[in-house]
This record gives sequence, structure tokens and C-alpha cells, in this order.
Amino acid sequence: MGPFPFLSEEWIEAATKLQAEFAGRASKPSLQMKMNLVVTGVPFGDGTEDAHLDTTTGELVVNRGHVEDPDLKVTLDYETAKAILVEQDQQVGMQAFMAGRIRIEGDMSKLLALQAAPPDPVHAEIASRVKEFTA
Repeated sequence: MGPFPFLSEEWIEAATKLQAEFAGRASKPSLQMKMNLVVTGVPFGDGTEDAHLDTTTGELVVNRGHVEDPDLKVTLDYETAKAILVEQDQQVGMQAFMAGRIRIEGDMSKLLALQAAPPDPVHAEIASRVKEFTA
């Protein structure tokens, strides 16, 4: 399978299948949060991808579109999103934030708590698999 360009229709389909494959296997998130994401500068489609992260069901759910009443909204560019979400490079994220390329609206403490949470081995496996099908 793949490799597919990050956030392409094929990539999203592969990521959705992977999320379904691992459903219920990760530890329960210690933090309940709804976060909307806006990725700008996407090199295809209309140039923007809206997504969300939601842990309020007791699972980490990532999907397209936005949720109502989010705790925060994060806007970032395509390359930064790929570095953080696919390559798991948090240093790039910190540099982008300091340079103003990541904008956060809402409860930033929830984002900081999410980043400080101990890594889950299942999430590490998912991240490894995502790298395999990302161009």
C-alpha cells in the first residue's frame, strides 16, 4: 500500500483503515479534549484540510471535518503538520510555534497536557505504520 501524499484521499483512506484496525487497543486517554485542526498550504484540493481530534469517547479519534464546541483550534501549514503527525518530530512543532507558523485558539493547557502524556505503545505502532504509507 502506498506511498501516498500526506492528506491525499488515498492517504486519508489508509489512515482511516489503520485507525479502525487498532480501535480499542490503545490505553484510554487521560485527558478529555476536542481539538479542531486546520492544515493550510495543502498542495492539492482547495489547499486546506479541516480535521479534528476527539478523546471524549474514551478513545483517540482523528477524522476529517470539525467538531462542535472544541476546546481548542490549531492552525498550521502542511509541512509542519506532516513533520508533527507523520514524522513525530515535536522539535519542528516547537520551532514552528515559536516562529508563529502554528496558531492556537482556545485552551492551550489541554494541548500541553496532551503532549506531556506518556507515550502509548499502540500509538507508536500506528505512527510507524503511517510512515510506511506516507510519501
